[in-house]
Amino acid sequence: MEDKLLNYFSRIMPISTEEADAIAATMVIKHYKKGEVLLKEGQISTEAYFVLEGCVRQYFIVDGEEKTANFFSDEQWVISLNSFSNNLPSTHYMACATDCFLVVGNREKEEDLYRRFPKLETISRKVMEKVFAEQQELMSTYTTDTPEQRYLKLLDTRPALFQIIPQYQIASYIGVKPESLSRIRKRIITKS
Repeated sequence: MEDKLLNYFSRIMPISTEEADAIAATMVIKHYKKGEVLLKEGQISTEAYFVLEGCVRQYFIVDGEEKTANFFSDEQWVISLNSFSNNLPSTHYMACATDCFLVVGNREKEEDLYRRFPKLETISRKVMEKVFAEQQELMSTYTTDTPEQRYLKLLDTRPALFQIIPQYQIASYIGVKPESLSRIRKRIITKS
């Protein structure tokens, strides 16, 4: 399972056997049950995660209602960037939407690897740029796309989510109530 993370890094930039061995030696893989909360609103994030298997959901609670902001699945990073980087209380929750196997990292291990292998800091920066670009793209869809377009894009780019995520969370993610999602789905079926 650890090969997934090493392969991920290698796709960004080739890593040496020594670097791969150092990463593997510090890697902590944990199993989390569906529903386990990784981060609560108000907590300061001290860990970053890489999804080996499963799905993690990021959500906010607004007026007592959960609003899904994102889903992180295989080979994606789960990082509360502002909280982790700036030591600030989180404004959201991160919870396992399914049973998950996650690589768990912290700043101390990260800094130690950077000291010993400076190239890993470059890889980390490239990872953060990728994560930031994905977040920016996601945010832009809420400005430019209709809920139906967001649904179709999600169906096209991440169809596996529809097999593991409840419809009410999908609805929340695209920014509608479950009843509206049902109408969107009916419209799409009627058009095909």
